[in-house]
Amino acid sequence: MNLFSDIRAVVITSLEAMVSDGTLPAGLDFANVAVEPPRDTAHGDMATNAAMVLAKPAKMKPRDIADALAGKLMADDRVALAEVAGPGFLNLRLETGVWSGVVHAALVSGTAFGRSDMGAGRKVNVEYVSANPTGPLHVGHTRGAVFGDALASLLDYAGYNVTREYYINDGGAQVDVLARSVYLRYLEAHGQEVAFEDGTYPGDYLVAVGEALKAKVGDAYVGKGEDVWLADIRLFSTDAMMELIREDLAALGVEMDVFYSEKSLYGTGQIEAAIEDLKGKDLIYRGTLEPPKGKVPEDWEPREQLLFRSTRHGDDVDRPIQKSDGAWTYFAPDIAYHFDKVQRGFDELIDVFGADHGGYVKRMKAAVSALSDEQVSLDVKLTQLVRLFKNGEPFKMSKRAGTFVTLRDVVDLVGADVTRFVMLTRKQDAPLDFDFAKVLEQSKDNPVFYVQYAHARVCSVLRKAQAEGWDVSDPALAKADLSGNTHEAELALASKLAEWPRLVEIAGRTNEPHRIAFYLYELAGELHALWNRGNDVTDLRFMQDEEGASLPKIALARATAIVISAGLGILGVAPAEEMR
Repeated sequence: MNLFSDIRAVVITSLEAMVSDGTLPAGLDFANVAVEPPRDTAHGDMATNAAMVLAKPAKMKPRDIADALAGKLMADDRVALAEVAGPGFLNLRLETGVWSGVVHAALVSGTAFGRSDMGAGRKVNVEYVSANPTGPLHVGHTRGAVFGDALASLLDYAGYNVTREYYINDGGAQVDVLARSVYLRYLEAHGQEVAFEDGTYPGDYLVAVGEALKAKVGDAYVGKGEDVWLADIRLFSTDAMMELIREDLAALGVEMDVFYSEKSLYGTGQIEAAIEDLKGKDLIYRGTLEPPKGKVPEDWEPREQLLFRSTRHGDDVDRPIQKSDGAWTYFAPDIAYHFDKVQRGFDELIDVFGADHGGYVKRMKAAVSALSDEQVSLDVKLTQLVRLFKNGEPFKMSKRAGTFVTLRDVVDLVGADVTRFVMLTRKQDAPLDFDFAKVLEQSKDNPVFYVQYAHARVCSVLRKAQAEGWDVSDPALAKADLSGNTHEAELALASKLAEWPRLVEIAGRTNEPHRIAFYLYELAGELHALWNRGNDVTDLRFMQDEEGASLPKIALARATAIVISAGLGILGVAPAEEMR
């Protein structure tokens, strides 16, 4: 049940009737007609912009359209009042029985209430984290992991066929650096003193890898040159790091469907195939790029390279894909990787990158557009930095990675649920302050606690009702007579519940899972407000003296808990049944 979609359908039907009776001219496009919550709830339950968006194409005054539309809408038994406001906005008040229907729908559907078929089964690939396999995940990766995972869950809930994917960057020079660093730990495991020069990875996390390598090969590589051990240790080290990364992701509650190796693109003809596809579209040529904008580097010299005509697909400049020495640029395997995604039949691609990849967005969008003949969309989401604090002061934790705070450090201190929720309390492209003291405090200012406390409060009511011997199962509550839930605080809570299906579709359409966290905070606020009103108005308390009087109140509370549970499920957070 999506009440906003239902009422919009009533608006569209009314507009079509106005066309039929000659009030409106034929041929109008109703696509931009919306029904949404009013900015001020004092103005009504819903508002429509129909008169405003149709006035110009209809060559009519907005108020004239709004007045006629109001009369049509009043004929629907769900609409109690339709009032014209300002230049032509139309505010609607719904009959109180409508809200009972929302609560009933939530109780009958459970956490499927709000699920949408908007995605229509379209195949979406969400690639996220994709950190270099050179060490444990750090706090910056944590934000990308949580955002990508919640986005994937949101899209699944909105009706898409979602694949979660991790791109293993195991084809570049950084993996050689990893191998050399592990070799030093290997020598150390044999009792030798070693020095980590600049450019190597000195983190303690490689100690165990060096010892594991010793256990596997003994002293076979001691004193030997790179030509003997580099390739073997590179593979051994990458496997060890990916196992560590998988463990880190599991600690955060993240499970991938696909781990895709960059290395698999080399020597298999996949890069060449992608470039050939672009050549066939006249998008590859040999040419010379202009010098970089601004100050020209002293060592810059024009040289002919193999270039991709990315400007034909929205990029600022054409991009090199092969160096003058014949080696591929970093962009070439990325083109091949996305070509593979296109060939796998995905309808939409989403890449979650760190903020430092902002300059990569246009070229990747251009590549996907070209490779798919503009049939597959690519949305690139950039995640900004996370700043760590404790009691408002910059906070430095133990750094077993050597140079950064790890994902496991954060999860071990506050838990996966808190970590995930807090990472979604701001839009992903804005910096996030993570205060270890605040995320654990029990107050309204802590959104994690505030939402979990609302769910726990409902659970406590259910336990008390069960102790009385009352049947408070969802089927039983769905049969309760809800017509008596007419207090403004009860109606406000039911109205907020009605927004859930609409919110899911908006968040899914914009790829913004943070909207779920914001909504849950607002919904929890309405539940807490009703609870607190019950301190003064006994008739509002969920637990009344009699079962018959209690069940309608409990039904409203339980419907709220259902939606909170569904929303937390999208965020990857387990709902609390009691607060410790």
